[in-house]
Amino acid sequence: MKKAFPILAVLTALFLAYTFYQAMFVAPTDALQGDVYRIIFYHVPSAWTAFLLFFINFVASVHYLADAKPSTQRAAKWIAIAVGIVGVIIPYIPQVRDWLQTIGMYPSSAATTALMIPALYFVVGKLFRGQDVDVLAVTCAEVGVVFCTIVLITGPIWARPVWGIWWAPGDIRLTSTLVLWLIYVSYLVLRRFSDSAQTQKLAAVLAVFGALDVPLVYFSIWFFRTQHPQPVIGGGGSMDLRMLHVLLLNWMAFLCFGFLVCWSRFRLEKLRREVEEAEALESLEEHGSPVVQSSAKVPLGGGSR
Repeated sequence: MKKAFPILAVLTALFLAYTFYQAMFVAPTDALQGDVYRIIFYHVPSAWTAFLLFFINFVASVHYLADAKPSTQRAAKWIAIAVGIVGVIIPYIPQVRDWLQTIGMYPSSAATTALMIPALYFVVGKLFRGQDVDVLAVTCAEVGVVFCTIVLITGPIWARPVWGIWWAPGDIRLTSTLVLWLIYVSYLVLRRFSDSAQTQKLAAVLAVFGALDVPLVYFSIWFFRTQHPQPVIGGGGSMDLRMLHVLLLNWMAFLCFGFLVCWSRFRLEKLRREVEEAEALESLEEHGSPVVQSSAKVPLGGGSR
């Protein structure tokens, strides 16, 4: 796998360069916004990538909390299965189906999203065990915060020429995104500066709480009147197919880049923990050696008497 990393890194760099060319020179200019709209090819893929990483962080955190006891582990598995089954059935209930269609969402899309929850839960449980699942959680949180930061930077840059303002404080989409960023920054601060034995569990609980804000951010422009425009995919929005093609290409490139960063950060985090564990064992051996020597002298002294 180590040999594959440089190859994948080169391919990802070429893919990012290709999508940059597509976004800047191939995609047509928007009739209303002009060329400034091209920020969408970085703003939206960054948001989608951040949401996905926060979702993986949520699943990994649930695994970490559930794996503490066999009973909670079994309960979590059945809950994940139940969520998938209910999530597939509900979108096809006539009332729910009609409501989804009014906001521009297909029932099949909602059902597929619901199936991703148990699927990802079991994939993470299969590939990551023990402390590895906690390493995955912190890794996805760190990279997710980076992508969420890009969203918060590119958003105002795009809003200034289009809306005439950098930020709309009362906008639910903007405010909830900022709250999401603050929650996961708090998660990282807790992981970094807390020395408590319960730090990992507390961080996992905070991650589960923070993940609840992701659906609010995503669906806010459907449920509330907001300055933020409607989504270009579903929700009554529309987009030129050539623009949509470039947008999806950029998202794939961002996913490849995010995967490589997570892969590298995962390996570094595991090495850091192994070094800390080795140093802790070495320290215990150094402090424990005088005790062993002093206790070894007791039988000798007793025998001499």
